[in-house]
Amino acid sequence: MREEENKTSQKSKSKFQRTMKKRWALPAIYIASAAIILSGTLWYQNGSKDSTDSGKNGYEEAGKEKNQPAVEVNSKVENISMPVVNGEEAVIKKDFYDVNAKKEEQEAALLSYNNRFEPNKGIDVAMPDGKTFDVVASLSGTVTNVKEDSLLGNVIEIEHEDGVVTRYQSVQDFAVEIGQNVKQGDVLAKAGQSLINEEAGIHVHFEIRKDNVAVNPLNIMEKPVTALFELEAQPASEEKATEEQTGEEPAQQGTVTEEESAEQGTVTEEEPAEEDAATEEEAEQTEEGSTEEKGSEENKDASTDTTDDADKNADSAEKDGSKETENNQN
Repeated sequence: MREEENKTSQKSKSKFQRTMKKRWALPAIYIASAAIILSGTLWYQNGSKDSTDSGKNGYEEAGKEKNQPAVEVNSKVENISMPVVNGEEAVIKKDFYDVNAKKEEQEAALLSYNNRFEPNKGIDVAMPDGKTFDVVASLSGTVTNVKEDSLLGNVIEIEHEDGVVTRYQSVQDFAVEIGQNVKQGDVLAKAGQSLINEEAGIHVHFEIRKDNVAVNPLNIMEKPVTALFELEAQPASEEKATEEQTGEEPAQQGTVTEEESAEQGTVTEEEPAEEDAATEEEAEQTEEGSTEEKGSEENKDASTDTTDDADKNADSAEKDGSKETENNQN
């Protein structure tokens, strides 16, 4: 058995050695190994490229998501509230002056001081019992102004986002200062009095302004701040509609004036023609009149000549008659 195994091993070795001794053996081995290595390298490069692209796309998507504004899940949009603790018990002493309101309502919303009238740019809020009460913040924001003013009854201003400002007048006993951050419902001061609206007694004058334009607080009460933007968009659309209407009217007026001017032009063209004809007739009449006058003058001259001849003949006849009488007497 061992001898047979040794013989087979010797045969295989001798066969391998004979194959390796051939000229094409080594080059074939080199080419095959090179092909295997090259294919492996290409496969590795393609695999790494695909992984890099997928990773890059993932980073880009993550970056896009990162650039988007973060939204707070628990954030709550505040609704505009009355500047008092118990808004249901509040009494409106003087309404906001609305340019679209009736004449009686506009007159009731005027403020009178020193024989001068001014429109009320907010609402005057009081309590039924006429006593003082806590003035609270209608919205969260930052206090930008705390000022004593006898005419307005002291002023507190709070700035909010997107150009919204709330103003509290006719207050006393300030509880806040400039730069302080307040939340909705925080006590700002106590209600007081003002010289510009003494009839209201103890009250608070409350204003809401968007981009320094006063807005009627009652129209947006218990509504989110976004309601201010809706109110701002409505006048813009109305102004656009009025501009379109006014734009059509001048256009119509322009067409009318053009037609009128064309008619006037034809009339004026006809009038000079008529005037020229009238002047020609007048000239002819004047020429005829002058010829008639000349004829009458000539007739007058002729008549005067005939009368002169007759006078001369009469004189000569008288002279001849006197001569004859003289001769007869002799």
